[in-house]
Amino acid sequence: MSLTYTAGSLVAARGREWVVLPESAADMLVLRPLGGSEDDVAAVFPAFEEVRPAEFAAPSPSDVGDQRSAGLLRTALRIGFRSGAGPFRSLASIAVEPRAYQLVPLLMALRQRTVRLLISDDVGIGKTIEAGLIAKELLAQGEATRLTVLCSPSLAEQWQSELREKFGIEAELVLASTVSRLERDLDLGQSLFDKHPYTIISTDFIKSTRHREDFVRHCPDLVIVDEAHSCVTADDAGQGTSSGTNQLRHELLRKVSADADRHLLLLTATPHSGKESAFRNLLGLVRPELATLDLESPAGRARLAEHFVARKRADVREYLTKEDGLADDSLVQRTAFPSDRWTKDEPYKLTPEYRALLDDAIAYARDRVAAAGEQGRREARIAWWSVIALLRSMVSSPAAAAQTLKTRSESATARTAQEADALGSPVAADSADNDRLEGMDVAPGAAESEEAGARLLELSERAAELVGPAGDAKLKALTRHLKGLIADGYSPIVFCRYIPTAEYLATQLEGKLGRKTKIAAVTGTLSPQQRLERIEQLAAESAGEAGEAADPAARRVLIATDCLSEGVNLQHHFDAVVHYDLAWNPTRHDQREGRVDRYGQKRDQVRVITMFGEDNGIDGKVLEVLFMKHRQIMKDLGISVSVPDETASGVTDAVVEWLLLHGRQGSQESLFDLDGHQESLDRIEREWNSAAEREKTSRSKYAQRAIHPEEVAREVAAVRAALGGAEEVRDFAVEALRDLDALVRDPGDGTGDFTAQAGGAPAGLRDALAATLGGRLVEEDRQIPFRTTPAIGRGEAALVRTDPAIGAIASYVLDSALDANTPGPRPARRCGVVTTDAVTVRTTLLLVRYRFHLTLPSRTGERQLVAEDARLLTYEGMPSRARWLDDNATAALLAARATGNTHEQLVRNQIARDLGALPDLAGHLTEYGTRLAAELDASHRRVRKANEEIVRGLKVVPQEPADVLGVYVYLPQQPATSASTVSGAEA
Repeated sequence: MSLTYTAGSLVAARGREWVVLPESAADMLVLRPLGGSEDDVAAVFPAFEEVRPAEFAAPSPSDVGDQRSAGLLRTALRIGFRSGAGPFRSLASIAVEPRAYQLVPLLMALRQRTVRLLISDDVGIGKTIEAGLIAKELLAQGEATRLTVLCSPSLAEQWQSELREKFGIEAELVLASTVSRLERDLDLGQSLFDKHPYTIISTDFIKSTRHREDFVRHCPDLVIVDEAHSCVTADDAGQGTSSGTNQLRHELLRKVSADADRHLLLLTATPHSGKESAFRNLLGLVRPELATLDLESPAGRARLAEHFVARKRADVREYLTKEDGLADDSLVQRTAFPSDRWTKDEPYKLTPEYRALLDDAIAYARDRVAAAGEQGRREARIAWWSVIALLRSMVSSPAAAAQTLKTRSESATARTAQEADALGSPVAADSADNDRLEGMDVAPGAAESEEAGARLLELSERAAELVGPAGDAKLKALTRHLKGLIADGYSPIVFCRYIPTAEYLATQLEGKLGRKTKIAAVTGTLSPQQRLERIEQLAAESAGEAGEAADPAARRVLIATDCLSEGVNLQHHFDAVVHYDLAWNPTRHDQREGRVDRYGQKRDQVRVITMFGEDNGIDGKVLEVLFMKHRQIMKDLGISVSVPDETASGVTDAVVEWLLLHGRQGSQESLFDLDGHQESLDRIEREWNSAAEREKTSRSKYAQRAIHPEEVAREVAAVRAALGGAEEVRDFAVEALRDLDALVRDPGDGTGDFTAQAGGAPAGLRDALAATLGGRLVEEDRQIPFRTTPAIGRGEAALVRTDPAIGAIASYVLDSALDANTPGPRPARRCGVVTTDAVTVRTTLLLVRYRFHLTLPSRTGERQLVAEDARLLTYEGMPSRARWLDDNATAALLAARATGNTHEQLVRNQIARDLGALPDLAGHLTEYGTRLAAELDASHRRVRKANEEIVRGLKVVPQEPADVLGVYVYLPQQPATSASTVSGAEA
């Protein structure tokens, strides 16, 4: 028995109409309900149940709606699409509307047979979304079947939520804390990397020999590496802990990238880190030949441009403009990055008691270093790191000082001087490249034996007595700054270096910042998941209960250590940063500020306050030498240049040596004026200037030129035509809910958020919303928050086309439009007649659904798909002499409003005339479908033009006939008559 029905054709079975899918066989039809989703696909056996050909029914002239019906019905139809016919298979099924510039890496990827990209966009531009777009598209096209993300353990949960919420990819976490549970569920001989197709793996966990080899053997065909700069080393790297870890990761990635058929995406905002050899090693992971390219030659740079994209905010703040080479600004997209950072350095002075304590601590440190220097190199290095720990904790807080003074130094167990440096440096320094932030916020030790000496214990007791604003002027100053920020409407994050300091501040500030200010602390004592939960809890507490209006006076303050300075996105809840503890590397401050100063931040201006001790002998010098220079480079280049670790360490070593030599009393002198330090500071200046010059050169040399903005503009226009945009979804939700008798409250506060109570809506819609949002929320008629962000809580809906609640509303609008017997309000109808001054001749708008049978070759074999597209076609005059209009005229017609009444009989006559003439229009509809298929074919070939193997077998075939879902007639305004009429709002 041969297959009776072709893919894309319509059949009737089980009391409804279905679309035949390509997976069908002669004895079994795989069907998707007409207008349904992939979740509703069913198998039907023609031998056992009736299946017959079907045609989509024409609209009924007796079921007439108002002038808004066409727009509502079109949007409801498009929201239901999960498989667009265009070259981007995944855009219809993701919960985020990508910015135009974020499509550039995707276009670059689709031009490669095996995708190899280094994405190095600035912090906050959206590298995670760019990588997620590529991953989702490769999976949707069948170019990849499994996915792994390699990242630091602190970012694993965030990657998991981003993939789930934005891209519908459910990935399993493979961490030291989860692997035992995962391995218990494996079959004999099975690898967990085979069992779970989508995984997020800690780079620290996977670098161990046993797990590394298992991963390499069963590695997925698509791998994303976050913070890729931490996975390579410079050729001249030393043997420290950090470089050793990087070497292990580099060896892992070399094995992963050795498979030439494996897709590999490397993400980093700092591909250079000041070292050319490290950059070359990174390029070698992308393609081995890139490591030895002559990047000074145009040919070498053009070759690199195929695999490397690096843009700063200024490059994408306004995109697709005439300055980008486009004919006009009709597709311009402005991205709401904060326009500026308001920064201020705020000094404070120690209280007399604290000053005396610090002087005594410096005297102890001086004596200890001098004594250790006579005992040998090992003892000298142990003493050095113990002293730095002591001084850093002392200027952080009395709580941190008291803890450090009675805790044994990490380096005290070292057997050699080199080992002492390896143990002491990560804890005491603030390395720009140190991604091992876990455990780095523990207060370091200063004692060099198990039992702290009497002198240290005495200092510890004195420090403990200084807690509170009376003895701690730094805390008192912070309270003042926070009150100022809160009064101006800001919600700040306070960054500290050590856990005891963060906990101390949270305790001391409680009740001091106003009754409506909520405070929470997040430190390394919490797991990464617990940190995110505490942040969300703080945000929820300050926003009020779900379903209740937020108190505009409520504020939140987060106290955090640097466990949150990398990777975690906080821009939705916070808009100011206070550096309570001055880091010893300005790059760490950039990382902290980057948590809130990024895409999605609603504030146009982020505030940053840097606190420093005027008279503690340390902060002033670090600020003078490191931060002032860093800010000047950023001002000159418009980008942040990472401070080489050797540069930062050289400066801070000089500061500590000078402090031990001169004490705080020498603090008014310039560090540059001190004998013995001028030569080293000159060298530091030269190194930093050199790094800045290299960065400046690389930004222009490797500017993104592989994809021209005109190519992006063409694809953006096509995507918008097929799927619509975020504003369309929001407008549809508000309008449809109001028409369905829900109580909608739109605060008009600029956020786009609104709430709705569905108690008055039809039972069918209430049941559908209850299934997605929770029964009690709907049954008790509570307010349902609709948010513009896809990151929502339980009982909330996201204003994106893939949100289940939005889908439920769209399905109800579409189903009720198609079924004239639906009880209750029906926002959209399939017919309408409108009298309006927007036209001068009789004009008819058709809503037409096209189906296409796509043959898409891929590396893993040929895929057969059925995709849908909804288009609006408009003609002037009578159907037999139709003059077809262009897309611009059609779009303008959607905005037309009734300006007069329409006679009842005239409504029936006009609709009947057009419906009766639909066969006369069939030729044009078929021709349009053929043209649309050719455009789609050309679009697929254009996007994949560099991949001849994929393009060769491509086919796009329209399925006839097209479905006419709606017919809407617009009549020109005529002189008023006194005959019986129907209101234009109802006709």
